[in-house]
Amino acid sequence: MTRLLSSPDGTLLLVFAGIAAALLVASAIGLFLRARAPKGQANPAIDNLNARVNAWWIMIFLLAGAFWAGNTAVILLFAFVSFQSLREFISVTYTRRGDYRALLWCFFVFLPLQYGLIYTGWYGLFSILIPVYAFLLLPISSALGADATRFLERAAKVQWGLMICVYCLSHIPALLTLDIPRFDGRNAQLIVFLLLTVQSSDVFQYVWGKLLGRHKLAPAISPSKTIEGLIGGVLTATLAGSAMWWMTPFTWWQAALIALTLNVLGFFGGFVLSAVKRDIGLKDWGSMLEGHGGMLDRVDSLSFSAPVFFHIVRYWWG
Repeated sequence: MTRLLSSPDGTLLLVFAGIAAALLVASAIGLFLRARAPKGQANPAIDNLNARVNAWWIMIFLLAGAFWAGNTAVILLFAFVSFQSLREFISVTYTRRGDYRALLWCFFVFLPLQYGLIYTGWYGLFSILIPVYAFLLLPISSALGADATRFLERAAKVQWGLMICVYCLSHIPALLTLDIPRFDGRNAQLIVFLLLTVQSSDVFQYVWGKLLGRHKLAPAISPSKTIEGLIGGVLTATLAGSAMWWMTPFTWWQAALIALTLNVLGFFGGFVLSAVKRDIGLKDWGSMLEGHGGMLDRVDSLSFSAPVFFHIVRYWWG
């Protein structure tokens, strides 16, 4: 099994060392702010910062461990992410007994089969399994439950949950299957580029929003998002993406254009799923990650950006 962190040029090892150094600085800042705060007095902002940093340590540790173990571990890690995200989505949306058979298809047939196709590198079936076969089979399965109550709504929710949480997110480990000339054995760096670019946009939007945010973007959907935070976050993360061109097959300006595309799509991924949460009456999808909400809260931006990034790389560099 190829250990991805043991790449010939040590790029991934260097990247994860840099991430660890940044988290050490963030942890030190959090401890310093906590120490300076009045004893016995709650400070939600500092507590939230420390909770987010601690959660990032866990996520980076799991991701680095999967990259060290190899392709199979990376695929299994994202299969778990999809499973947890789909579980969160389905648990808060309206379903009835007639949907149980369709849900069994989602969790125990289509999800493992989708990631199994990534493992075997069968792109032809991987690309159409869910948007064609699952799309047709799931409403048939629900209809056989002989329950027409809010049928269209229920069928659409199950289909959409499978698309967002499984099909879209599965394009992240699918990057490992691409055959890119003069980039052999380094496909994992594309995953890191995608994750760092999109996730840094979320962080920078939060930071710029706190520093300069004055004008709410759409308070009925996402009360904390501001126009200043969006612009500052997207531009800063685009610069960060262009600075990481050396770990990709792109030139610096290609990396910048791709990063800009990913950041805009990532924003709308989070924005659309925020609209879904508001419709349901939720603040977070879950509470799995302290300071981050549920798993789907953490990967919502990736659900829109990952499939587009996969196809950009496949059609222009594959």
